[in-house]
Amino acid sequence: MLRYLIRRVLGVPFLLLGVASVAFILSQSTKGDPLSALVPERMMNNPEIVQAVEAQWGLDKPLPVRYVVYMKNLVQGDMGTSFNTRRPVARDIAERLPATLELVVAAMIVGTTLGMAIGLLSARFRHSIFDNAARGFALLGSSLPIFWSGLIMLYIFSVQLKWTPGTGRLDARTQAPEGVTGFYTVDALLAGNGGLFIEALSHLALPALVLGWSVIGIVARLVRSSLLDALGQDYVRTARAKGASERVVLINHALRNALIPVLTVLGFTFAYLITGAVLTEAIFSWPGIGSYAVSAARSLDYPAIGGVTIVGATAFLLANLVTDIAYAWANPRIKVSG
Repeated sequence: MLRYLIRRVLGVPFLLLGVASVAFILSQSTKGDPLSALVPERMMNNPEIVQAVEAQWGLDKPLPVRYVVYMKNLVQGDMGTSFNTRRPVARDIAERLPATLELVVAAMIVGTTLGMAIGLLSARFRHSIFDNAARGFALLGSSLPIFWSGLIMLYIFSVQLKWTPGTGRLDARTQAPEGVTGFYTVDALLAGNGGLFIEALSHLALPALVLGWSVIGIVARLVRSSLLDALGQDYVRTARAKGASERVVLINHALRNALIPVLTVLGFTFAYLITGAVLTEAIFSWPGIGSYAVSAARSLDYPAIGGVTIVGATAFLLANLVTDIAYAWANPRIKVSG
């Protein structure tokens, strides 16, 4: 197990370099002019200014030369400078990543907790009214596009009912807590500011529910189907024959084995949400890497595109590694080998 994990960890940098290479080549091969983000429109007709900007940003060099320079800097930890913000991409991502992580973690907590509870109860009361309603809710959450459900829920709960605040991580006049973790809810608690914690949590609740609704649907359906399959196994019938209650059979015996397919989905769902929360961040004006990626794509900000791609690839690789470890925990019969 330890040797396997070491090999996986050592292979991560090479995989990331491969992903960065593909992202660099594809972004540089698109039809578009990144100079629109570097040169004001009124100066685009001045060839001297255009040439000076191209030389400053290395856009006048051939593609192979730019690739070698980019990869050399990347190995040294330099992701380049963003065309839009004129700041290092690593700094931009470091400032925006906590916002996305806070949203994704909250969405995963909401989606996993409610999804497992719904799936468990659906399997326990199979073919009941609750089971049919829960399956309908899960299917609805997995089918509705986020841009539609997000706008509708924002209109209902924020505009009409006024149960939740509007967009953003905090109110416009509220000062952000001192950055310790970058999670406003956690930083507010560390600062002992209960009011700020409630405000940050109220801003987080609705976008987390919107983003986590699809997770609820996926987890609920997987837990239900896996539990129904596990409840038909011999070890479950043996537990019942020994007099174990239905609750003990369901939770202590069947649920752990039913978690194996759920763990796979949760690992990759978490990684996907980090870079896939673009629509949710756009709807709720959430300043994460999703909105950063959209801005970079619109202006062909090559360094920023590469930085976001590396973050997404890292998330997927780490999710794959954690999922393998969770496999071994959930089912000791699974042996991780080379």
